[in-house]
Amino acid sequence: MVPAGQVAEKQACEEPRQDHELKSWRCLVFYLCFFGFMAQLRPGESFITPYLLDHNFTKEQVTNEIIPMLPYSHLAVLVPVFLLTDYLRYKPVLVLQCLSFVCVWLLLLLGTSVVHMQLMEVFYSITMAARIAYSSYIFSLVHPSRYQRMASYSRAAVLLGVFISSVLGQVLLTLGRISTHTLNCISLGFILFSLGLSLFLKRPKRSLFFNRSINARGALPCELDQMHPGPGRPEPGKLERVLGTCRDSFLVRMLSELVENARQPQLRLWCLWWVFNSAGYYLITYYVHVLWKSTDNNLNYNGAVDAASTLLSAITSFSAGFVNIRWALWSKLVIASVIAIQAGLVFCMFQIQDIWVCYVTFVLFRGAYQFLVPIATFQIASSLSKELCALVFGINTFLATALKTSITLVVSDKRGLGLQVREQFRIYFIYFLMMSITCFAWAGLDGLRYCQRGRHQPLTQAQELRSPLENSVQAISLPDGDLRRPQPSAPQLLSEDGMEDSRGDLRVEAKA
Repeated sequence: MVPAGQVAEKQACEEPRQDHELKSWRCLVFYLCFFGFMAQLRPGESFITPYLLDHNFTKEQVTNEIIPMLPYSHLAVLVPVFLLTDYLRYKPVLVLQCLSFVCVWLLLLLGTSVVHMQLMEVFYSITMAARIAYSSYIFSLVHPSRYQRMASYSRAAVLLGVFISSVLGQVLLTLGRISTHTLNCISLGFILFSLGLSLFLKRPKRSLFFNRSINARGALPCELDQMHPGPGRPEPGKLERVLGTCRDSFLVRMLSELVENARQPQLRLWCLWWVFNSAGYYLITYYVHVLWKSTDNNLNYNGAVDAASTLLSAITSFSAGFVNIRWALWSKLVIASVIAIQAGLVFCMFQIQDIWVCYVTFVLFRGAYQFLVPIATFQIASSLSKELCALVFGINTFLATALKTSITLVVSDKRGLGLQVREQFRIYFIYFLMMSITCFAWAGLDGLRYCQRGRHQPLTQAQELRSPLENSVQAISLPDGDLRRPQPSAPQLLSEDGMEDSRGDLRVEAKA
């Protein structure tokens, strides 16, 4: 028995500690959200392409020389920045992102040649690759029980910043009658302020891969064998120790676990959607401003369109959380239908010579893509650990970037076909159309197999991505005779944001 006096004293000591922790957590949330909001205030971002076309750069130079540098450099810096983000523990990469934005707008304001603008795209690609630092950083500072709240708060702050930035840019340009040059100067001022905020961010002590705690990491088997070889067992040589260390390393274990998880049909399906649809989506957003300028040189409502598409994207992303269907059976049909809608919208963009139709179709196009992003995020992450989830999203982003880089090299670059913007959109329409036809055919084959099995027979559990909690509950509910049935094993998931808009981009991509 513990004396009542000691219990009261212990409670009295814990209450101030809990109050201090709660107050510290609230301050941390507010500062992170404020930084995320301010980092999105770049009112001139929606008008970069019109600014270039109005400052002695031709449409051919912008389409075939300047913009193609963005996916090239993004592919080159994506993996190094991803590794540095974890190794340096987030904060230095966030500072690097702000410094890269400063370089982007200085080159916009002071650059005069195509080489200067290509260098600007290189720095912009660094900011795109560094976006993962913010989405990962926020989860390294708080307890796992607060991950979901942190994800919602930070995402709301970013979307609000994007919306306010787009509206502010459009109001200043349309009603304030200021020039795009002045708008870029205002953007530079906001960026410098966000750079100052990034210097005061708290640097976490741990990260996912390189800076794991001792308890999480544990002693490797090869290290234990080296310390205690065991009776009659010769001490391993240097080469054997190196090979054993590599074999038992954390990354190798993650890759082997990823190979096992890749056998799940739903995981493969949504990863394929992420790679192919993301590549097409960002190719559209790269060149849509050039298309608008080619359709009508007088109207310039890019900021209003970005604001409307951001708002619709937030609504569709939110509504996706309330869609409750049997994804193992209907996912291919849903994906095929959404991609078919995207293909029709892309067709309207380049076929109908009306700027307002272009505006509306792009808003709907972004909304359709953002509708599936949270669904894909959950379907991919529902049976993966936090570390494995981050690795899968990183691989998906890299493959999508490699695909859009290859398409850019063939279709857009002057060293390839060097097509004009409308011809490019014709190619992108065929790209989405072929994806839709493939998914419809895939869904049709699944439907035939399901009908042949009989509607009374349920799908096997291997066809569903289930969370570990669902698996454990289902295992408990089974009778004793069914305990021998194989259950899909998965490590515990610590929920985190979908890394949208890892997910994750370009000038408009930063607003996803």
